[in-house]
Amino acid sequence: AAGALKERAEELADMIVDELGMPLPMTRLIQVGSPIRTFASMPEVAAGMEFEERLGGSVVYRDPIGVVGAITPWNYPLHQIAAKVAPALTAGCTVVVKPSEVTPLNAFVLADVMHEVGFPPGVFNLVSGTGPEAGEALAGHPLVDMVSFTGSTRAGRRVAELAAAGVKRTALELGGKSPNVLLDDLDDAAFEDAVRKGVGACFLNSGQTCSALTRLLVPRERLPEAERIAAREAETYTVGDPRDPATKLGPLVSALQRERVRDHLRAAEATVLTGGPEAPGEHGRGFYVRPTVLSGVTPESRIAQEEIFGPVLVILPYDGEDDAVRIANGTPYGLAAGVRAADPGRAATVARRLRAGQIRINDGAHNGLAPFGGFKQSGYGREYGRFGLEEFLTTTSVQL
Repeated sequence: AAGALKERAEELADMIVDELGMPLPMTRLIQVGSPIRTFASMPEVAAGMEFEERLGGSVVYRDPIGVVGAITPWNYPLHQIAAKVAPALTAGCTVVVKPSEVTPLNAFVLADVMHEVGFPPGVFNLVSGTGPEAGEALAGHPLVDMVSFTGSTRAGRRVAELAAAGVKRTALELGGKSPNVLLDDLDDAAFEDAVRKGVGACFLNSGQTCSALTRLLVPRERLPEAERIAAREAETYTVGDPRDPATKLGPLVSALQRERVRDHLRAAEATVLTGGPEAPGEHGRGFYVRPTVLSGVTPESRIAQEEIFGPVLVILPYDGEDDAVRIANGTPYGLAAGVRAADPGRAATVARRLRAGQIRINDGAHNGLAPFGGFKQSGYGREYGRFGLEEFLTTTSVQL
């Protein structure tokens, strides 16, 4: 499957740009490259798993959970499908995928690939439709043994409710309002670098990323400096055609999503350092939102608590390390976080105090084999690598 997807990589990149609007170079790297790597990693992951073990007088088997319903989002469409389908099939499950109706076409390419490479009929299945119709039917179906869902917290609650009626397993990867904590030992150059990179960690995919680091926490005495650097950096994010090499920020996925983001900005009681709810001047057409940096808000305010899913960064000052941890953990979410410090050991200590499923220290690189998932209303269950494979296995013990 990985090899067949790679052969169609340019076709997929062009298609996902049309569907989603992410700039083409990043689409090639992330939206197409990541799912190929996920499929390609599975043989090695499976080879490292113990599917049968002797435990005293017992043998313990790890078997496929059964039929998996996979309901996936629009923001990383093929990537999120691969994160469920590749380990589920490797575990020995059959899968029914319900892709987002907003970005569905890439899933049909995957269906072609699964047929071409020889998966037997009925192993990989694709059902299109909306969440309230096809998604709910899948989550509640008596022949589905497990539901793996990625999407909003609101929709995740509904999936869990439907699955609970059948007492079936669920794995939920939901929303986030992730903090990026800059500690007070950074010198001027490192602080500027951290703020600039913090803007990028928020604006990836036009902010349409569940794990985006959307809250930048800085020492109170450095707030003016952070505001100036972040606003200047945000203004370098050229808005435009995702096929234009100069574009750093493409459109949002739909008119509905654009208006949701603008509604948040209109309602925010905040100081707008750059950006705002108005359409970019040269882009009256299209689903564009100006790259926005906000300050002057409390950690408890709506704009600092709710997931916006657009290119909107909120800067929050803190007073001491304990206060930074309190603010970082002070939302209903716990999906991701970042910590930057001159002392990596201190950064690691702070990271261990954060309630988040995946934490980046300084320039720590993404690892496609490391587990991904959340705490609190960001969901439960983990994806990627052996942790993702384990989600689709169940255990049976045989007493000898």
